[in-house]
Amino acid sequence: MNYPEVTLGELADGKGSFVDGPFGSNLKASEYVDAGVPVMRLQNIRPNEYLPKDVKYITQQKADSLSRHNYRPGDVVIAKLGAVGTACIVPDYCDEGIIVADVVRFRGDKTRINHQYLCDFLNSPEGQDRVLRLSKGTTRLRTNLTDLKKIEVPLPPLDDQKRIAYVLGKVEGLIAQRKQHLQQLDDLLKSVFLEMFGDPVRNEKGWEKKPCSKVAEIITGHPFKSDFYTDDPTQLRLCGGLIIYPQRIEWDKCNYWPKELLPGLERYLLEVNDIVLAMDRPWISSGLKICSVDEIGCGSLLVQRTARLRAKEVEQYFLYAHLKDSSFTRHCKPTETTVPHISIKDIQTFQILCAPKQLQIRFALIAERIENIKSRYQQSLTDLETLYGALSQKAFKGELDLSRVPLPSEDTATTAVEPLETSEPPPAKEPFSLPDPSELTTLNSAEGRHALINQWLEAWLTDLNDAPFSPRSFIEAAQQRLIELAKEEDLPEWDAAEYNSVQAWVFEALGDRRLTQTYDDAKNRVQLHAVSPR
Repeated sequence: MNYPEVTLGELADGKGSFVDGPFGSNLKASEYVDAGVPVMRLQNIRPNEYLPKDVKYITQQKADSLSRHNYRPGDVVIAKLGAVGTACIVPDYCDEGIIVADVVRFRGDKTRINHQYLCDFLNSPEGQDRVLRLSKGTTRLRTNLTDLKKIEVPLPPLDDQKRIAYVLGKVEGLIAQRKQHLQQLDDLLKSVFLEMFGDPVRNEKGWEKKPCSKVAEIITGHPFKSDFYTDDPTQLRLCGGLIIYPQRIEWDKCNYWPKELLPGLERYLLEVNDIVLAMDRPWISSGLKICSVDEIGCGSLLVQRTARLRAKEVEQYFLYAHLKDSSFTRHCKPTETTVPHISIKDIQTFQILCAPKQLQIRFALIAERIENIKSRYQQSLTDLETLYGALSQKAFKGELDLSRVPLPSEDTATTAVEPLETSEPPPAKEPFSLPDPSELTTLNSAEGRHALINQWLEAWLTDLNDAPFSPRSFIEAAQQRLIELAKEEDLPEWDAAEYNSVQAWVFEALGDRRLTQTYDDAKNRVQLHAVSPR
């Protein structure tokens, strides 16, 4: 069935419920202060997510003069510049504040519209398409309050709106969880890199350095003419900066090149594990747009204003981890031009540590295992995003069967994303007591704590025999044991150094095959097992 459609303006809760921000001259950046009333800006709004990043403030006196443009928890805020139509709900933990000129604040009639349902629709492909039709601009899209009021919203009964929001929210939660898993695996690899090679800038180990151009083959892409682009997925994929992200390449958004036009362009073909880097607008909120090519991208063609790196004198995984370090981002300074970009010279001159080859190979083995895990999570993420798109499309057309979806209560909270857990907790058994250190005073030094963590891990592993190994369970037990020991001696609390010790030990144990890993397809997670000695 098709739901009736109602304009967004008709769904507002009376006068003053649907407003945009003050004119620029009424709220200037020079009026921002270090603390006071928060200001809602475009960079704080993401699809269905408030981003508390770089929050600005104004004085209470200034806020009082702009009270018509205020927002409070539970309001919907909508971007009207750039990513037009992007919407999220102001979370409960936010203080009341003021919106800027390029933001719209909406308060709906709660008897007719559910705010989460509205955000889901505005952020959906159909909602975005409707906003774009009423937007203007060439370099940067812009809409206005008058046009936003004209956007037509499918309006099922209020209870069904809540059910739709509930279903989509569940899938969104899983998507957020998968993204967090990928980020945590990235962080793990960075931690291992620093543990094995040290800080690349300080180079505490005193290894020789060489420019990137000496240890890797670096090329930039070809200026393929868009006149020959095709939508045929049986042809050659084109890899350009617009589809490259820090953790993946969005191949579903790529253009294609006819195979018969390949001759003469073979040098631009990509191989598995090639490193690709966006050179135009190479930064996004989550980092530099650099990624490793997966099997899907093998045989695709590199587009201009994109660089490809292929290791010659160092291991490819080592080179990739080196370039993912923040020192590379700092080295690549954006140009002061209309379109920010990094130069090929910046890439070529970046200094690469020439660590011992055997150490690089050892790191590459660990990195390959992590990348294999990431590829599974990435496929799961892709599947979930496809599912979300299909569900939202059906939901807003009235084609989704909601008969079995329970009506969520008003206080149903969004499920928090759980920390990465690589295995099931071990089965219940008699609690294992971690042994006492030889001397408590050794725990006041980082070296002493690192040694104790390793001692405890070995004891824990022996006790497990060949049962599942859970890093989380071990960490909880170790934290509790340190608290008990702290009663006898004033000891520092568990911090990042201890997490890094556990991470490094896990990867060493995998390398030594004291731990083995399997993939639990039913629960979509990696599981670690202790290997009993023969």
